[in-house]
Formats: sequence, C-alpha cells, structure tokens
Amino acid sequence: MVAVIVAAHGHLAEGLVASSAMIAGPQDDVVAVTFDPSEGPDDLLAKYAAAVEASPSDQYLILADLFGGSPYNAAARFAAARDDADVVTGVNLPMLVEVLGRRMLGGNLAELVEVASTAGANGVKVLSQVFTPTSPDNDNDDEGDEL
Repeated sequence: MVAVIVAAHGHLAEGLVASSAMIAGPQDDVVAVTFDPSEGPDDLLAKYAAAVEASPSDQYLILADLFGGSPYNAAARFAAARDDADVVTGVNLPMLVEVLGRRMLGGNLAELVEVASTAGANGVKVLSQVFTPTSPDNDNDDEGDEL
C-alpha cells in the first residue's frame, strides 16, 4: 500500500483530508502535515519522518500545496533521499479523492503519481469555458428535458 501525506501551509492539509473522508470515506494511512508560521524546514522534515515511521506502508506519496513553498521544498529533500517516495504539488480535492480511489484498487506509487497529476489538472474548470453554446462539453440537445 502507498501512504498518502498531504502537506500544506496552515491547516489546508487537515481540511483536504477531512473533506476527502466525506467523499471517499475514512482512509487508513492518510496523514495531514501542517506548516505553521513558527516552523521551519527541519520541522517539516521531522513531520515527514514521523509519518513514514508510523506508517505500515512501503511507499509514500506526498501531495504538497505549492511548488517552491516550504512544504514542497522539505518534501523534495525528504523524497530525494529515498527510492520509495515521490512528491506531487498543487494538491486539491479532486486530486486527493482520485488518488485515494486508485489506491483502494491497489495502485502503486508510480500509478498514484500519474493519477494525482492528471486529476489535479482536470479538476480545474472555468464555468464560462465549460458551459457555453460553442463548448464541446455542453450538449445543447434539450430534447426530452422537462426543465
């Protein structure tokens, strides 16, 4: 199994993990790592190490909030020293839910990295681009609609 570590500034990671549980149900081996203003990179490295130490898994996916931010930088340092971990940035709820779903089907680390990347990007939609008369995503065939 792959452990999922969600890392973000403030309490975003806790919120994402709690929200994902509302959608995908409570999950084992999913950890939220917060980065508070009073903390530094060594605090994050210690939190990642503690999450891995407490995990029964043998692979670790860290989903960080912001490329170049402290949670990412520390995660990159942490994962670079291991061959059983990887990091994906831009964590959002669609990404996390899709990763958890694929993980339940037995996905390995490489598969979950791909799912995270694809789902994170595909989860971003713009109303005016999705729902326009010329949009390929908008089916204007209202035949049979009662509304």
